[in-house]
Amino acid sequence: MSSTGVLKTRSEHVCHGGRVGFYSHQSAVLGLEARFAVFVPPGASAARHVPVVHVLAGLTCTEETFFIKAHALAEAARLGVALVATDTSPRGAQVPGEEDSWDFGTGAGFYLDATQEPWSRNYRMGSYIAEELPALTEQLFPLDGARRGIMGHSMGGHGALVHALRAPTFWKSVSAFAPIVHPAVVPWGEKTFTAYLGPDRQSWRREDAVCLLEDGYLHPADILIDQGEADQFLERELKPELLEEAARKAGQSLRVRRHAGYDHSYWFVQSFAADHVRHHAALLNAL
Repeated sequence: MSSTGVLKTRSEHVCHGGRVGFYSHQSAVLGLEARFAVFVPPGASAARHVPVVHVLAGLTCTEETFFIKAHALAEAARLGVALVATDTSPRGAQVPGEEDSWDFGTGAGFYLDATQEPWSRNYRMGSYIAEELPALTEQLFPLDGARRGIMGHSMGGHGALVHALRAPTFWKSVSAFAPIVHPAVVPWGEKTFTAYLGPDRQSWRREDAVCLLEDGYLHPADILIDQGEADQFLERELKPELLEEAARKAGQSLRVRRHAGYDHSYWFVQSFAADHVRHHAALLNAL
């Protein structure tokens, strides 16, 4: 492991002619060491910055999961798009109960800023995604912040949709795999939002894609979503039809592609990840 200023390099590897690296740094936002990964495609340099897509993984995952399991790097290399992947929560906050459940606490930061003690001190993945990580990576790598997109899977799909809808000039493109579209009304979201944000459901609305659409937040680009019809969480937690209805009423351009036989796993994500890279590349390269 090497260290350069604020950045610790855990490992770097040549991949599809580019370079994939796994890094850590002391996060001012989280108050802890944070980990992330970057894929820089071939041809990127200090003189040639490339479009970048941030990738948000789902419950229990880490910054390594998408890079290893989604098989998206070959298409990113071909199209000249960089990828940045973050961890799914702070690590080592030592909050009582953060290790007790797979769908809450460690590995389940939900890409928001907690407002309730004891979570509010470190569980600030919202600001980390919206501010600190893009600023850091665009300072240290040849990434073009004017051409920046975001995508995610499951909990990460929730994060991608919410962040893009709230900041459409910052995140110029958005897509998701099997996202939690309306966390305020499903068990995963109700459990997490109650603990992180408190019992006032009105305060949950800015962390919910369906609510944001209802409240007038729109993204100028087409939103792409892929959803497996054999997804074990489809009816209980995901409910893409609620996003479709909210988008229809709001006038948001949205494509939800349903796929027979596919479940919630990375076998599903792997099957359509290249499509998502192409979706982002087309939008970002047109800027």
